[in-house]
Amino acid sequence: MGRAKEIVIKVIPKKIADGFVKKHHYSGKVVQNSQLHFGAFLDGRLHGVLQYGPSMDKKKVITLVNGTGWNEFIELNRMAFDDYLPRNSESFCIGKTLRMIKKNAPQVKWVISFADGCSCGDGTIYRASNFVLTGIRENKTILLFPTGDKIAAMTLEANFNIPQIKELCNKMGVEHKYRTRAEWVKLGAKYVEGFQLRYIYFIDKSYRKRLAVTEIPFFKIDELGAGMYKGEKVTQAERHAIKTRKYGIL
Repeated sequence: MGRAKEIVIKVIPKKIADGFVKKHHYSGKVVQNSQLHFGAFLDGRLHGVLQYGPSMDKKKVITLVNGTGWNEFIELNRMAFDDYLPRNSESFCIGKTLRMIKKNAPQVKWVISFADGCSCGDGTIYRASNFVLTGIRENKTILLFPTGDKIAAMTLEANFNIPQIKELCNKMGVEHKYRTRAEWVKLGAKYVEGFQLRYIYFIDKSYRKRLAVTEIPFFKIDELGAGMYKGEKVTQAERHAIKTRKYGIL
């Protein structure tokens, strides 16, 4: 684990967390309904942020685990780190924040998160952190606009009055009003090629037996062509070979 063990995790204000995520997350955007913000500090300075909050489509997500109460699950909305942190920092920080949630919010039984296999990666960090893979599907949620903007369809349809949508309409020279994703497609938006992967971490291990969908073995990621790492299409097998050569792992 090396110097990763020296990282200190603290709860930080939303304003500070949002600013860091906008600067360091590949999307440059935050999830507006994030409620719990953790900062990762090393050598006295902030070098990482993890943000948790309710899922935007909570009524649908809650059905993934049978018998889950309305406030018994949470989503890891955003995770961003700068280049200062050492190897294994991401999995260390996830594990630390999950233990803090378990201690201080015992009503939370499981955590869901999504890996963006269209622009970022297929969830290597989640797998290293003992999350269970519960979904791999071709992207039908992230749209690429003629302006170059990438926006989740749920964001488009949830509240059209947010600044992001107003700015998009202004850039495209169209009336600022509510539109479905199909209407945006007619205006030139396209679904980003790739896959979305869904992961769940069970804080309360007994809830794993209640999973209403089938667990997916990790090798299915390569079988379906969903492998991605740091924005590049690459299989897990190829990554393992590179790591073996680099670190001399047998």
